[in-house]
Amino acid sequence: MKIIFLGPPGAGKGTYSSRIGRMLGVPHISTGDIFRDAVDQGTELGRRVSEYLKNGELVPDEITIEVLKDRIAQPDCGKGFILDGYPRTIPQAEALERIVNIDVVFDLEMHEDVLIRKLSARRICGVCGEIYNVADIRETIDGVKYDLPPMLPKVPGICDKCGGELVQRKDDTIEVIRERLNVYKVQTEPLIEYYRRKGLLEEVFVNAGLEATVPKIMAKLKSLNVR
Repeated sequence: MKIIFLGPPGAGKGTYSSRIGRMLGVPHISTGDIFRDAVDQGTELGRRVSEYLKNGELVPDEITIEVLKDRIAQPDCGKGFILDGYPRTIPQAEALERIVNIDVVFDLEMHEDVLIRKLSARRICGVCGEIYNVADIRETIDGVKYDLPPMLPKVPGICDKCGGELVQRKDDTIEVIRERLNVYKVQTEPLIEYYRRKGLLEEVFVNAGLEATVPKIMAKLKSLNVR
């Protein structure tokens, strides 16, 4: 089972990829997390990508493709994987096709104002990467009713999963968020039509929380008989 989650920054790719991955027993792979970990650890890869991340820019394709190819060759990907944050460009998608066949692509959609509010309120465990969110968005926007309550830890600032400290990512500031959204519109949105033409695209409008959206995604997987 090989799945891609597309969608703009803040739509929930990391949250849904990790939850669905645990339910299916396949790894959730985020190239963004791989790059950020490399920066934090001061590795050679981290030095190569640090300026791109700091400025909200996409890491060059040749670096991203190299990193992903190494990751999906690991033993834990034997039964499949979920990709979060890759591909982000048409050349990346074409390179991925030369490596592996994808079963389904989920496109997560959300109003831009909601995306900005959610991203700036996101908190990440600095140890295990578990995702939380302090935003409480329960209102109607442009005729769409949103029911997105906060995803809070049991103890403020502490991860439920491992007890690590929750932090705000450096690229979750308003200025960087807007730049990331602009980059997404130019470089990544074309992937939606690319995968639609291939018959792989499944659209999911995210206007409610995990309890409503996860079953919606799982139902789509069941109807597609993806294994």
